Amino acid sequence: MSDDPETARQIAELAPGTRPLLVLDVDDVLMEFIAPFMRFLDAQGLHLSLETFRLHGNITRRETGEALDYEAVSTLIDDFFAAQDRWQSPLARAVEAVAELSDQADIVLLTAMPHRHRAVRRIHLDSLGFPYPLLTTEAAKGPALRRLLGATPRPIAFVDDTPHNLVSARQTLADVHLFHLMGMPALRPLLSPLPERVEIVDEWHEAGPRIAAALGI
Repeated sequence: MSDDPETARQIAELAPGTRPLLVLDVDDVLMEFIAPFMRFLDAQGLHLSLETFRLHGNITRRETGEALDYEAVSTLIDDFFAAQDRWQSPLARAVEAVAELSDQADIVLLTAMPHRHRAVRRIHLDSLGFPYPLLTTEAAKGPALRRLLGATPRPIAFVDDTPHNLVSARQTLADVHLFHLMGMPALRPLLSPLPERVEIVDEWHEAGPRIAAALGI
């Protein structure tokens, strides 16, 4: 796994911290993604099948059943991110739970999306009540977590909805506290296996206290 140079640049702009570190994914961890993306598709006469946990290969034209090719799906995802402020809203109690954790922990948001959408996401997150530093990455998240932690020993927790991001974190930082949270937990059976020592939480009412306990705050 290698660093994303742009992500490394963004991290270098952050002031070093000494408090426990909590790194949060955004889509389907802080903001809904699957549900609003399905509404976005429906407005265009498209349908997302939830038989597997993939976007590519699972979007069809509602009238004909024709599957969209890889490039067309990638364009749809890009269009959705460009218009995210019209579709995405916070998960229940996410704003309040993260604000409570921020009293004693440094919060950083790490989202896997094209860097060109960072400005739109920054404005939208601020409007929803998530004013924490935002990093975008187009690579594995593990190296970004290692850079964020730096050389100062402190507890670190990472929350994501995608198994491969949690695997990347575990491979890079053996002592990171991992949490799996997703906006639609009913889809969890479709996922690939989670790495060892991952705490599974279904909502922020449960996640907040368990993250605080892991970080010792």
